Amino acid sequence: MGLEQIKTRIAAAEAASGRDPGSVRLIAVSKVQPPERVESVLQAGQRIFGENYVQEAQGKWPDWRERFEGVELHMIGPLQSNKARAAVGLFDAIHTLDRISLARKLAQQIAEQGRSPQLFIQVNTGDEPQKAGILADELPGFLASCRGLGLDPKGLMCIPPETGDPLPHFRLLRRLARENGLQNLSMGMSADFESAIAEGATHVRVGSAIFGARDYG
Repeated sequence: MGLEQIKTRIAAAEAASGRDPGSVRLIAVSKVQPPERVESVLQAGQRIFGENYVQEAQGKWPDWRERFEGVELHMIGPLQSNKARAAVGLFDAIHTLDRISLARKLAQQIAEQGRSPQLFIQVNTGDEPQKAGILADELPGFLASCRGLGLDPKGLMCIPPETGDPLPHFRLLRRLARENGLQNLSMGMSADFESAIAEGATHVRVGSAIFGARDYG
């Protein structure tokens, strides 16, 4: 589909939902994409990118950041606690804060490095045992614990179950954010970002619809 078509659809979804133009931030998910595809999207003007793996991001983004001004890098995959140091040094936002041990590591690294990525708490809206994220009823206590460590999460993130309607999950995340005084909602991917925008998404994570199918070979 391509970058420009996705941007056009985002603008239309903003208008249809009565949202301000530009109120939704597009995260181009560049994990496991060939470098030439990512560079093409960079040259087209996209500056916000999402990565799932710290080591992969470390291997490719320092060079691109030197060549392209204004790159903003978001961690959108599960983050191991032992990668917290590298993640704080590399990413401008971390969308997958999901346990207190990670919160402690991030707080330590933020204090040591003097660098504070924007933080999102991942919520397991489908209560799926195989999926990362805290449960919805755990959010108030977890948020209080994070703040007690000196962290200041700004939003919530979810990945709805692969099957079924994502809309109830978007609505749940929106309600949780409202109840807990959080402004940002990271939700919606290639197949459902327009529905997410209608429910208040501030960040949508789109990969294959921009870059094409991934080759994991």
